[in-house]
Amino acid sequence: MQAALLSDRGVVKVFGDDARRFLNGLVTADMVKVTPTSPRFAALLTPQGKIIVDFMIAEAPAKDGGGFFLDCPRALASTLVEKLNFYKLRAKVTCEDLSEVLGVMAVWDGTGDSEYGLSYPDTRLPELGWRIMLPPHLASEAAADLGAALADAEAYETHRIALGVPRGGLDFIYSDTFPHEADMDQLNGVDFDKGCYVGQEVVSRVE
Repeated sequence: MQAALLSDRGVVKVFGDDARRFLNGLVTADMVKVTPTSPRFAALLTPQGKIIVDFMIAEAPAKDGGGFFLDCPRALASTLVEKLNFYKLRAKVTCEDLSEVLGVMAVWDGTGDSEYGLSYPDTRLPELGWRIMLPPHLASEAAADLGAALADAEAYETHRIALGVPRGGLDFIYSDTFPHEADMDQLNGVDFDKGCYVGQEVVSRVE
């Protein structure tokens, strides 16, 4: 089993009474299907249907305070918060960039369910393994607890590339790429049966 702290990943938390409904009206995933044991891969799109930022959505259990945690590119975390706040209006929801205190660790070739942070499977492909949101300084302890060898981020990049999974900013350009062009339709990143969300009409026509 291998693990790697992904320094390019950030964390945005969305919480509040209206958080699920709020996100459901914006992102490509069906938020009704998101539970503490069922994360989703999704994106926030422009009205023209192009990817502003893609991310994995994990829900924290109620006993841990609840809320939705978005595993996103760190360079776009502040942009994501800004865009979400633009749509917030009167919704009872708070969006916070927690990238300074939380990081994302990938675990593959084994199960990454850990008590050191919020653990969730990568729903794009089973071979991608698990992710764990945790304070970066706990990465070594978490990896040791799982019995995983802590590698550098390049080892994960090699694994990702071998699986043919695109990475935003490298393999496609944000704000200039449709979900289908980034394989989101094949990587469980778009729910074609859900209700309206930003950019849905274009994405549905492409499908």
